[in-house]
Amino acid sequence: MGGLGHLFYPWGLIVQGIALWHFVRRRPEGYWLWIIIFGGVLGAGVYVFAEMIPDLGLLRGTFQGFGRRSRIQSLETQILDNPSAGNLEELAELYFEKKDYAKAREALNRAIAARGDSPHAFYLRAKSALGMGDYAGAIPDLELVVGKDSKFDYYRATGLLGDAYARTGDLEKAAVYFAGAVQYSTTPETLYNYAHYLRLAGNKEEAREWTKKLAAKKRTLARYMQRVERPWFRKGKTLEKEIKEV
Repeated sequence: MGGLGHLFYPWGLIVQGIALWHFVRRRPEGYWLWIIIFGGVLGAGVYVFAEMIPDLGLLRGTFQGFGRRSRIQSLETQILDNPSAGNLEELAELYFEKKDYAKAREALNRAIAARGDSPHAFYLRAKSALGMGDYAGAIPDLELVVGKDSKFDYYRATGLLGDAYARTGDLEKAAVYFAGAVQYSTTPETLYNYAHYLRLAGNKEEAREWTKKLAAKKRTLARYMQRVERPWFRKGKTLEKEIKEV
């Protein structure tokens, strides 16, 4: 492979550099790093076609961001004259998609003050609080949503409530909500959060079993969904290593 390197210089190095940059950003399976480094331009090319090109589908959010910014500006102007709950909730949705959780929660505070009968608004405010790491602040809104409908968002709300209680130290309440969530929800997020709760509760062996279930879940998903859920699988591997080291 090295003997062919001069034929591709400097493009081979550029392709390898791009492949390494993508690997660091997306963190796919570790064996790709060796393929990129020791496979030269051919290995990097294989990586580009196997991992980078399929990831282009995930860039839709980037392109949608241009329209999102325009809509945010429009809503911010409209709200000056018409601060209706509907406009504020839509604005909060856009802020949330942009990961500007503080502004999303601020808009939802105003929306809920104007109309406090929308479970979706309380749920989004709770998720915004979770995005900011404010688990205690998310609990009242999640309690309200789950109290009205334990199946809300396909049991994701129940699972998030269990996780919020676990991360604030109330493991007994966490167990109550996780019992329902893990019975009906097998999303990577729920599997990871439950494994994390079990570790906090001192059930290391059971926690390890749930990290294995999370890893097995990856094999059942379509390739696109594997990419979307990749952060949870990566967290699961880290958690499994931490459990083994204790």
